[in-house]
Amino acid sequence: MPILCYILTALGAYLLGSIPFGFLAAKAKGIDIRSVGSGNIGATNAMRVLGKPLGIFVLLMDAAKGFAACAIMPAMLYDFFFASSWDDMFVNHPLEFQLQIKLLTGVCAVLGHNYTCWLKFKGGKGIATTAGVYLALAPWAVLVALVVFILAVLLTKFVSVGSIAAAVALPVTVWVLTPHNLFLGIVTTALGALAIYKHKSNIQRLMVGTENRLGKQKETK
Repeated sequence: MPILCYILTALGAYLLGSIPFGFLAAKAKGIDIRSVGSGNIGATNAMRVLGKPLGIFVLLMDAAKGFAACAIMPAMLYDFFFASSWDDMFVNHPLEFQLQIKLLTGVCAVLGHNYTCWLKFKGGKGIATTAGVYLALAPWAVLVALVVFILAVLLTKFVSVGSIAAAVALPVTVWVLTPHNLFLGIVTTALGALAIYKHKSNIQRLMVGTENRLGKQKETK
């Protein structure tokens, strides 16, 4: 596969992931979401600042861009720019090759969301976008992570605890369900670690007891 294809695919996935739906939804209402609540552009802060309907919209769109980057973009770009015949179409390549490209686009989409070029490389925490990526790659692992998220939030009333728990559950489940796929396990573990790292401010607030519980309208920075 030409190196140019890797570059174009990675760039396309990054740009798709970089679309800041939370920022745009708030901007449409005359609000700079970076200056209210937690200052985060993700769905949790959008829900607190903009209300549930727009918050759910942001959540779904952030997940959708991860799914699209992984499930649609690799075949679309490869078939358009590089496939020379039907036999050379993306779907006719070995499954291991397809997985590698999908992982590349998935990682780039998450990086685009977390470090969007449109907002001076400051973005969200990547939970919804990562879920969208793995809905395309490993849906059963996403289901387990979702159950863990819900249980953690119900037990603690902290969305951040649920997100961190899900970030741990996802790679653990991937390792358990696909122990033979070393590359998938390593990449999933790295994305889980990145998600936890992006929650460092939440972890600090949890440690000092200032993290807001579910249902509160504002989150302390």
